[in-house]
Amino acid sequence: MKFSTPIPVTELAERLGAELIGDQSLQATGINEIHQVQPGDITFVDVRKYFSKALNSAATIILVNEHAKCPEGKALLLCENPFEAYNQLVLSERPVQPMTAAISETAEIHPTAIIEPNVVIGHHVKIGAHTFVQSNVTISEHTHIGAHVEIQSGSVIGSDAFYFKKTEAGYQPWRSGGRVIIEDRVRIGAGCTINKGVSGDTIIGEGTKLDCQVHIGHDVVIGKHCLFAAQVGIGGNTKVEDEVVLYGQVGIAQNLVIGQKAVILAKSGVSKNLEGEKVYFGYPAKEARMAYRELAALRHLPEFYSEYYSK
Repeated sequence: MKFSTPIPVTELAERLGAELIGDQSLQATGINEIHQVQPGDITFVDVRKYFSKALNSAATIILVNEHAKCPEGKALLLCENPFEAYNQLVLSERPVQPMTAAISETAEIHPTAIIEPNVVIGHHVKIGAHTFVQSNVTISEHTHIGAHVEIQSGSVIGSDAFYFKKTEAGYQPWRSGGRVIIEDRVRIGAGCTINKGVSGDTIIGEGTKLDCQVHIGHDVVIGKHCLFAAQVGIGGNTKVEDEVVLYGQVGIAQNLVIGQKAVILAKSGVSKNLEGEKVYFGYPAKEARMAYRELAALRHLPEFYSEYYSK
């Protein structure tokens, strides 16, 4: 998530009541969780074994809860609870704004877009030319929708990320400061749910088509011209490259990469990265030809054991 204007690190330290270690001339241009960070970003770490990963990441400013050696060109902000500080910074940039009307006055809707009755459009949403939004759709804050997009009834675009930090008091939600970006000529079926990013963007690429009841998790990036059948579910922060086909009820775990033009057959479960231009089946998903050979062999096991023990 990028800030509307850069924030000096000295101002951040004062705002958070944090001890500033390192370069005091730096400015923060955004804030992101560790696997999304870019130069200029703030991130946080509160577990010693992950300090090296955070300090050596692309992040420029790191919120920490213990003294550590600050890498050159970075700054550390020492505070008691880095996660709380991080969450408060996200909230300060993206405060929760309840809706007071069905369509926010801050929404930007192209005059050629068609919006049916009972659609809810949140704050700072942008909808492009010739887009068609059917009745009873909810489009949450900061969502950007391109041109010639179709969103069918009952879908929810930009729901909060299913993302929690485990604490002694229970699971604490992160403020979802990211967005959903839907590119041109995407079709989204009825009853779909697409989570906004935790701090980055969930992206649906140009020309991609989603059937009914598809769920897309936070920070997922889907390429161009993909085709997803009903009841597909994709875990957070997974990347699906161009022209991937997912048949019905395929489930894909978080933090994976599905290669270009991969085809995953119905009811398969994906737990690791898959190469492109291959067909997969099963749980865990593997190349379909191998999976079918294994199933065929299993059918012959009773016959094999009968012959073996009769000798």
